[in-house]
Amino acid sequence: MPLIAHSSLPSFQRLMREGEVVLSKDRANNQTIRELHIGLLNLMPDAALEATERQFFRLIGRSNQIAQFYLHPFTLHSIPRGKAAAEHIKQHYLDFDAIRAQGLDALIITGAQAPQAELEKAPFYQQLKEVVDWSYENVTSTLCSCLATHAVLEFRYGQKRQQIGKKYWGVFTHQVSDRNHPLVSGVNTQFAVPHSRYNQISKAQFAAAGVKILVENAACAHLCVSEDLLRLVFFQGHPEYDTISLLKEYKREVAAYLSKQRGDYPPFPEHYLGAQNRAILNEFKSKLLSGELTIDDFPEALISPTLGNTWQNTTLAIINNWIGCVYQVTHEKIGKPFMQDINPSDPLGLK
Repeated sequence: MPLIAHSSLPSFQRLMREGEVVLSKDRANNQTIRELHIGLLNLMPDAALEATERQFFRLIGRSNQIAQFYLHPFTLHSIPRGKAAAEHIKQHYLDFDAIRAQGLDALIITGAQAPQAELEKAPFYQQLKEVVDWSYENVTSTLCSCLATHAVLEFRYGQKRQQIGKKYWGVFTHQVSDRNHPLVSGVNTQFAVPHSRYNQISKAQFAAAGVKILVENAACAHLCVSEDLLRLVFFQGHPEYDTISLLKEYKREVAAYLSKQRGDYPPFPEHYLGAQNRAILNEFKSKLLSGELTIDDFPEALISPTLGNTWQNTTLAIINNWIGCVYQVTHEKIGKPFMQDINPSDPLGLK
């Protein structure tokens, strides 16, 4: 069923213009379909804040046709924000106290900008731990993306992420290593996933934590689940990315080089750009460094229509399966305390 526009959040209007099905709250109230309330803890930096909203909203809105989806974005006040982002958050986001008071069926925690390996140095470290501790006891399932996965592995399993030595970014092929879990039902045995990070939790660390790996490649684990198979779902990549997300990120990296926030001109994301697009960007680099062009001349409009997307359909299938699992458990516990009459070590009855 569709997303419910229960607030004035601009992303609802943007998604409607893109052709997504979004119902007003009044129309939703006239239907008798079960509601699912899903929180979105958006930790992304200002430049990606609203795009990340739309990415996850779009995925949820296109998923399982069994419920009306109320999405509740919130963030952490310990993350420094610019004026525009702070105003957006003030107008359209809840705070954690309000989220905790109303409760959630499921929670999504995005990635964040914290390139140093030591997460405890991140300004949001303690606040994020508070949210994770609460969600573990009070939310049916929490889906973690990239840095959120690293944080939860540290908070709950004592596994600290390690530096890779360079930025691991691009679009990489992965294999399903366990086809018995419903999260990968109907998913191709091989599929692509975008990644963008300087750090990782190794496959050995996931195994040491007792976390089950469902999807991996030679370099890393991507999709994993906690030992109870549902309460925590881990993405180490960014399957929510739009087709142009890595291109926009590359542009931001170029801008960071120009402002001396990074020492080298950024390399291309791997397995993402074709030969013609690389040639266009190399020509842009030459003219940029010579002073003939500025960052405002970045050829995004020229390149964007030519980019391919090899991960969206699989991502939609996995999110659809996740919503189905959440609904299965929450439907069983309607009117009951959290997880009552459900085996907390095996809520889906898979073991």
